[in-house]
Amino acid sequence: MTPPTWVSAPALRVAEPAEAPRIDPSVDHQLQAIVTGASTDEICSTDLAVGPWDFDTRPGYGPGSSMGDVIPTGSPRQGELPLEYREAEEAELDARIRAAKLALGDRVVVMGHFYQREEVVRHADYVGDSFQLATAAKGRTDAEAIVFCGVHFMAETADLLSTPDQAVILPNLAAGCSMADMADIDQVEDCWEQLAEIYGDMDAVDDEGRVPVIPVTYMNSSAAIKGFVGRHGGIVCTSSNATTVLEWAFARGRRVLFFPDQHLGRNTAKAMGVPLERMPMWNPRKALGGSTAEDLAEAQVILWHGFCSVHRRFTVAQIDQARAEHPGVRVIVHPECPMEVVDAADEAGSTDYIRKAIDAATTPATFAIGTEINLVRRLAAQYPQHEIFCLDPVVCPCSTMYRIHPGYLAWVLEELVAGRTPNRITVSDDVAAPARVALERMLAAKPPVAVGA
Repeated sequence: MTPPTWVSAPALRVAEPAEAPRIDPSVDHQLQAIVTGASTDEICSTDLAVGPWDFDTRPGYGPGSSMGDVIPTGSPRQGELPLEYREAEEAELDARIRAAKLALGDRVVVMGHFYQREEVVRHADYVGDSFQLATAAKGRTDAEAIVFCGVHFMAETADLLSTPDQAVILPNLAAGCSMADMADIDQVEDCWEQLAEIYGDMDAVDDEGRVPVIPVTYMNSSAAIKGFVGRHGGIVCTSSNATTVLEWAFARGRRVLFFPDQHLGRNTAKAMGVPLERMPMWNPRKALGGSTAEDLAEAQVILWHGFCSVHRRFTVAQIDQARAEHPGVRVIVHPECPMEVVDAADEAGSTDYIRKAIDAATTPATFAIGTEINLVRRLAAQYPQHEIFCLDPVVCPCSTMYRIHPGYLAWVLEELVAGRTPNRITVSDDVAAPARVALERMLAAKPPVAVGA
């Protein structure tokens, strides 16, 4: 199989009205059709067809891809959404959101992640991945409030990069991220202490000017983790610039501690020529992460035992089936997928790269996409000249992105119209200062522009 092509993401796309699609882009409509028997498609949980407020008071990530993941004790919960928003029909919520946005004008900007449901994305002023939206928020200093339709770590990053007098609002506080929760600050601090027992002084510089370890965290991590990285000479990465960031880290450290997503770290380092045997796993529940001191001494990349439950659903068997049923299919997957899936695909790239790759196809083609279903279905609607389908035949959206419902968006916008600021996300100064350092290092580490991109 041809090795996957790794690419950088282009600039943020500003949301614009699109022509009426021939395919309904709404995953919610698809879910309702499945539970009512109007569609024979398979669903991972029938609970997806009810309002997410039914799960706001319960511990857990809610129905969807992360419903089997264990949520940390003390994770944020959302208070009860007023009944008028829970009972409102889609058309009423749509009208109320538009009216509130009109009343607020430039005072408020709405950010929508690629994985958000169509009923939310249609109201976004900007659509993109987590870092694109955070940097867009940084550029909107005229807005009094930034309504971030995504998950908790994204809103934290927007708060880090926005001005102190701007309010960053997460419509549903229960919209966390199971991957980000797989590396908490206490576990990472403990890991660092154990590594220091093996490597010695973590600030000591060798003859080549490198320290023992450079910590690298994926954007999908808490502000506390980003702060840790900033304090210890490390850097943040995205799925589009992970190679550039690892090159930056290897120039400054003999090895890298990469968290929280093992798959992005492994896929990126492998493509750079790092042998698998020099990429031990760190399981925070085991002494020395489950590795030996000898393995860690020889390590080039220490991979945290974390993963994205959306992208872990994709398999080589799904790719084989897509190729058998669709000769000539072009398989593109996200680098958060397991290594064997990335190896079997034709290309691997960020969410924005996937969108751009389809946009650049000049003749009708068939695409099998390995990423979150809301983006895949929206792309199928936006590009009806192509056949575009999700590798996973089971409809199973991101559990936490699913928590952002238009009812919550209508509620926070109407609260802002009334002069109230609900669900504000703030990062304390002691965490924010070093976290910004790590983010600025990432901003300075720009990946090369791909040929033809």
